Amino acid sequence: MFVAMHLDIKGKSHPSEPARQCGQPSFLDALNIYEHARKRRRKLLVSLIPQSAAHLLGRAGQGSSLSVATHRNVLCHKLGLATGCGNTKTEPPALLIPYLWRVHNLREEQRSGLAGLQAVTALLQRRRNAHPTYGLYEACELHFWWSKPRSTDSLGQLVWFDEHGRPEAAAVMADFTDGGSLLYEDVTFLPLFMPDSSLELVAHVVERGLALAADHGFPSVELEVDKADDVMHGVLASHGFTMKEEDILAEAWMSTDTRPQISTPNDGYRLVSRAETTPRPHHMTERNPAFSEDRLLETSTYRPDLDLVVLDSDDNYAGHGLFWYDPVTATGVVEPMRTKDEHQQQGLALHILTAGLDRLAKAGAERVSIGYEPGNPASGHLYRSVGFEPIKYTDLLSGPTNSTPA
Repeated sequence: MFVAMHLDIKGKSHPSEPARQCGQPSFLDALNIYEHARKRRRKLLVSLIPQSAAHLLGRAGQGSSLSVATHRNVLCHKLGLATGCGNTKTEPPALLIPYLWRVHNLREEQRSGLAGLQAVTALLQRRRNAHPTYGLYEACELHFWWSKPRSTDSLGQLVWFDEHGRPEAAAVMADFTDGGSLLYEDVTFLPLFMPDSSLELVAHVVERGLALAADHGFPSVELEVDKADDVMHGVLASHGFTMKEEDILAEAWMSTDTRPQISTPNDGYRLVSRAETTPRPHHMTERNPAFSEDRLLETSTYRPDLDLVVLDSDDNYAGHGLFWYDPVTATGVVEPMRTKDEHQQQGLALHILTAGLDRLAKAGAERVSIGYEPGNPASGHLYRSVGFEPIKYTDLLSGPTNSTPA
């Protein structure tokens, strides 16, 4: 007899009540259906899988909020049938793993301003300590976003906590409609989770986040999604999201143990940190007048001694690199880097990067991440030359906030 399994808050499993025996298929039956669908790529068989899985997991009559279509969208994305991803996977889909997750085990709260940022920071730090690369975004990246006031700062961001008060998931909105980002141009939606989150929790957080965005007056949102995240692609497809841009970003990591020696720039330049230039305006205000150093100092991971700038022989700003160190996770982040056009081809970017990596290592960082646009060969070459290896690529999707899952 098949025994349903219940995933507790830490992702560990234990036997629960036997699943209903109302004619539902066995676990092997569901796996066989999946295998036939994978080999033959028939949409008819694909449509049977979520129905079988729903019965198999004892969802019938238990009040699950997930629609059959949501399960089907997730699986079709895995098989490359509905979303055009074109890849066939050989492992059974996550939705066939038996679980009876209860979303009501978590407490939903709204937190705004710095309180919201601090709660999301704790979630991202927990996630990074639980898994070395799972998910998009490090806490430091959201801290950099905080350096500029946004209309979404005062909105209540959704955060879900377990019975011990630990954050387990979040739905975050960030307004980039002012054109201040190279990647985003709309209100950006960030659904964030721990590595062991179930499909049901993912679907619930996405639905609640989109509903809140609609309540705040945002008719549509965009979001960055890992190309390999079949669950998120499927859930978003059920809400009417479509591809806006493929391969928008590459995420690369490296160990500080493999960092190269600090390079030497051309004559006439010197590297200093913000800790040494505090009497003068922050160098980032030259390009972004809305940048606020005071807001940056409100975050828990910003360090002026890791905020590096290159000055020319006249002490004019020539380039910069902001390096972040998170002592909670022993990880570093490079975000952002820039060399002014008139100072290109002087070895400044490599000098800033190698000097920053060395400072991160000495601060205690064991691993460092960086993001770059795959369509920018110069950036990709620079980062790979010092040891960064891309491990994931992301797509940009957009869709309505007031849709009902199909």
